[in-house]
Amino acid sequence: MRERLEYWIVWLWVKAVGLLPRPLARAKGVALGLLVYLIHGRLRRVGMRNLALAFPEMSPRNRRRILRGEYISLGRQLAEFCLFPSYTRENVSRVVVYDGFENFERAYARGKGVLFLTGHLGAWELSAFAHSLNGHPLSIVMRSLDNPYVDRLIERYRTMHGNRTVDKDDFVRGLLAAMRAGQTVGILMDTNMTPPQGVFVDFFGIPACTASGLARIALRTDAAVVPGFTVWDSQLRKYRLRFDPAVELVRTGDDQADIVANTARFTGVIEAYVRRYPDQWLWVHRRWKTRPEGQAPLY
Repeated sequence: MRERLEYWIVWLWVKAVGLLPRPLARAKGVALGLLVYLIHGRLRRVGMRNLALAFPEMSPRNRRRILRGEYISLGRQLAEFCLFPSYTRENVSRVVVYDGFENFERAYARGKGVLFLTGHLGAWELSAFAHSLNGHPLSIVMRSLDNPYVDRLIERYRTMHGNRTVDKDDFVRGLLAAMRAGQTVGILMDTNMTPPQGVFVDFFGIPACTASGLARIALRTDAAVVPGFTVWDSQLRKYRLRFDPAVELVRTGDDQADIVANTARFTGVIEAYVRRYPDQWLWVHRRWKTRPEGQAPLY
């Protein structure tokens, strides 16, 4: 009963906002984001703790400013998600524009598959959606939501234009098949993991248990690893879907060492983007929850 009630609340919100003009929809989304910021003390505490860990030299006032900006970013992305049905190949450039598309083209032309290295920064839901609208559908590695009704609604929106989802439980088999077919897969690899799926590498100078699957698949298949992030450009009043050149893999012949080294390299790419756009990253996630053996909890 509770799951169905949650679904109908989400469905009504998505449908109602989706009918609004884009500026008004964004305003509604931002307002909801700021409301959650005000009333959800636990998430604020997690966000402030993470910002203190990442930026110990920063004043509490500036940390609060960044955290508030994160909720604005989340609310804006929520509005874009609600508007997905109204976007077409002809009008999506009013919302998101490419930056560095040639880096994707070059990687795709190799024919060995493309692994998008990305994270919970900016409008990550819009990344795959806009790319599929422009004729480049991809697979997205996701964890299913706890509410199956809401999960099906969100998947329906994500896959409107040819995208498909790969469950994290079927991660390796799904990715190997996609790379053999020369396809494109997007992977969010900035969330806390536990061994053996994760290895410890530094994130803002602090060991963070990080998904190693991207490095394992890239080393095994020689697929191109292309950083891709969709960030809000306040001057353009649009999102920029930025593709960087493919990351050069570390190959020493020591498989485990190479997995750790490449995972650290990929994490460094994400950290650089978070430092550049700190108010667009998901600070309310307990990124450093899993600790190396013998270390005290950070939360």
